[in-house]
Amino acid sequence: MKNFVLALLFVGLTALCWGVYGPVLNQGQRDMGAHAHWRPFICVGLAYFVIAIIAPGVLLRLRPERGGWTFSGTLWSLIAGAAGALGALGIILAFTSGGKPIYVMPLVFGCAPVVNTLYTMWTHRDHGRPSALFVAGLIIVAAGAVTVLVFKPSAAPAAVAQAADHAPAEVSLVQTAVVTLCVAMTALCWGVYGPMLHKGQMLMQGSRLRPLVCVGVSYFVIAVLVPVFILLFTTEDSSFTYNGSLWSLAGGAAGAVGALGVIMAFNFGGKPIYVMPLVFGCAPVINTLIGIQLQGASSIHPIFYAGLILVVAGAVTVLVFAPRGGHAPAAKTPAHGPAGTQPVGT
Repeated sequence: MKNFVLALLFVGLTALCWGVYGPVLNQGQRDMGAHAHWRPFICVGLAYFVIAIIAPGVLLRLRPERGGWTFSGTLWSLIAGAAGALGALGIILAFTSGGKPIYVMPLVFGCAPVVNTLYTMWTHRDHGRPSALFVAGLIIVAAGAVTVLVFKPSAAPAAVAQAADHAPAEVSLVQTAVVTLCVAMTALCWGVYGPMLHKGQMLMQGSRLRPLVCVGVSYFVIAVLVPVFILLFTTEDSSFTYNGSLWSLAGGAAGAVGALGVIMAFNFGGKPIYVMPLVFGCAPVINTLIGIQLQGASSIHPIFYAGLILVVAGAVTVLVFAPRGGHAPAAKTPAHGPAGTQPVGT
């Protein structure tokens, strides 16, 4: 019973961290400039450097854990980390293209579990045939995503009037298309992140910290070294500010701590069949509430909230009624580790 309570506490930690991730990161991006994307991205990479490289490295040094470094495990964990970093970039690009956390993050949280489940089904041949409820969940997610995009909250009335005077109506359609592509990029990357990381973990004999270090290395290369190199030869209409850097670092830290929360939930016996539905059901709600408080929004249509509910309900349905594989692979999984479909990472 104690372990179950601890697992639920870590589920709550992850839902809270991933719920604040988008609004907090968007706040940092806006404080650095309306078109800032590389500088907030660097801050996310630095947060992962501390949480996913330095901290695990110190722990491995002080208290060795089971498992060991292997070439295949390191490779898969690095690929998983690259997927997570590219997903974070997709979020920032969605914000710089006019997207708002109030609907960008729920769309990601709704679509990424679908990608996660489909990818897991494709890579594991022992999964059964999809049930009618599973297919219904996919349809509900798609319907909710379309509803959210069509009825997304508008900006402040003054800003809308000013934009209408100086820009054609097609700009809004182009921005919506770009934001949709960025959301799809993040959902795809974060959808495959979990299964890939789990494979790397298993190839390291169940090690927890070593795959996390690999994720941190990928984030450091993609989210710190590459943007710094780009900024050396290009210009961006942005600047590092105290508030912007602080908010962006906090957003990156929230994403990393949320991922650790899921791992800890599994370590205390939590099962993906209820851990992930709880996370993906609660995180969008927290995101919406915080997004309204931080960024504000006017003219929120009731149908928009209905779309959010559809996205969350569809994602939970997909996770709960996903085809389950046989139990043979579970024998290779450490007794204290995760089993089944793994979480989507940020």
